[in-house]
Amino acid sequence: MLRALILLAVPTVILALGRTQSVGVKGQLICEDKPAVGVKIKIYDEDKLSPDELMVSGKTDSSGRFDLKGSADEFTSIEPKINIYHDCDDGIKPCQRKITVYIPSQYISSGKDPKKIFDFGTLQLAGKFSGETRDCLN
Repeated sequence: MLRALILLAVPTVILALGRTQSVGVKGQLICEDKPAVGVKIKIYDEDKLSPDELMVSGKTDSSGRFDLKGSADEFTSIEPKINIYHDCDDGIKPCQRKITVYIPSQYISSGKDPKKIFDFGTLQLAGKFSGETRDCLN
């Protein structure tokens, strides 16, 4: 029984020892020169040995703008990425187009609140992107 308790407690202790890191991203999405309204955006910490950890999610506003800030606890540096899920210039194809953009490491901050925000700029979603995939379960 003691051995089982120790095995359950160790992962909790290990997670508690990780350091909190954060990232922030802002930008605007457009579709065929109009604001891309209600587009889902998620920031993940990409993990090699386990599922990626969702840091924060949100949607673009009526102007196609977004401003997201999230954090994760990790022993090593986080590897943040933005996933954008949209249907711009997609016809009636099933699922959504998914674009992934990695956030440069200089925008990672220690603590819960990012000290520097990555300005994503404006992205025209109607184009085709290298590495673009489709996602039905976002």
